Amino acid sequence: MMVSSDPRDSGLLARLMDELGLEPSSVSTRSPLDVPLRSRLSVGELAWCSVAVVGAALASDSPSSPDPVLVAGAYRSERHLRIDGRAPDVWSPLSGFWATSDGWVRTHANYPHHATALRTSLSLSASPSRDEMTAALGAMTAARAASVITAAGGVCVGVHPEDSATDASLRRHPLISLTELAGSPPRALPDDAAAPLKDVRVLDLTRVLAGPVATRTLALAGADVLRIDPPDRPEITTQHLDTGHGKRSALLDIAADRDRFESLLAGADVLVLGYRPSGLRRLGLAPAQLAARHPHLIIAQLSAWPEEDSPRGFDSIVQADCGISWIESADGVTPGALPAQALDHSAGYLLAAGITAALRRRAEQGGGWYVRTSLRRVAAELLGCRAPCRSRCRSRRHARSPSTSRGVR
Repeated sequence: MMVSSDPRDSGLLARLMDELGLEPSSVSTRSPLDVPLRSRLSVGELAWCSVAVVGAALASDSPSSPDPVLVAGAYRSERHLRIDGRAPDVWSPLSGFWATSDGWVRTHANYPHHATALRTSLSLSASPSRDEMTAALGAMTAARAASVITAAGGVCVGVHPEDSATDASLRRHPLISLTELAGSPPRALPDDAAAPLKDVRVLDLTRVLAGPVATRTLALAGADVLRIDPPDRPEITTQHLDTGHGKRSALLDIAADRDRFESLLAGADVLVLGYRPSGLRRLGLAPAQLAARHPHLIIAQLSAWPEEDSPRGFDSIVQADCGISWIESADGVTPGALPAQALDHSAGYLLAAGITAALRRRAEQGGGWYVRTSLRRVAAELLGCRAPCRSRCRSRRHARSPSTSRGVR
């Protein structure tokens, strides 16, 4: 991986610092960008810069210099998790790459309701074998499989080639956007270097990895984080354990117990949202709606895609959709994946940096602020980074051999 030995030479880091209004001097040059995450894309640079910028946002008077090895460990945190001494299998057997009649698709069925939707849409048995999945999807085109599964409430996309024009268009927008939504008096932050977000109250309405990584980071900086999940769809245990450090958690039906939730909002400083924009509007939780009722709030929103009415998505799904899976293919025949769920983790750290910057702006000038990023926007940034092996990948993205027509992760 060809990257500069000086983090300040990174165009990405300079832009992130500028977007958040941070001084370049708040990042140290102690550590080179040799993050051990091997990839055809500059995953190590993205990871280091994402962690460095949140460190700079949290401790503006102390240089941020993340250890590259620890950054790699944090980005692969779920692989270090042990329960009763054992590494849990975090992937459903129905999640992965599957060959179709004309290409490949990627499915995500780790959540039980998504697995049920996938089985129902393909008329599979209650516990389908990989052979059963292979046969069902192998008889369909990639577009048809994605359409049928998505319409049933499942998660599936075709494995597509890189679209450079779309990526370039996305890169014209900030990685972390900060917008003032409402006027409100300033609220001071504590003068505590060890806990710069002490007494900041955060409501966490996120799931999976990116949002919980953001709020875990805020909790480590001293914030009082309360994670809320719906009673009928609790978080996957391994994900909750991996990202729940320093948080409290509760089950609450927001739609049914609206008064209680509004009371929580009134006492919160930050609300972090991970649900799709269309769902947020139905619940009256779209940023503009929230700002009208609670003008003091920092509202942070994370989604898989930047569009307002986007489908369901996860890190692996975005990788497949935007071309990363073909770039990371080991043989040009079977799609591949990044060495870590780098879109999730990067989006999480970037969102935490944006939230911290918004809190500092509120402390200085007041206002309710809106912070936004998406996994697809992070993917566009990664696809635009320097990478030495890209040219060798371009000519072989669509190849598929019948001998490899099996589901792979």
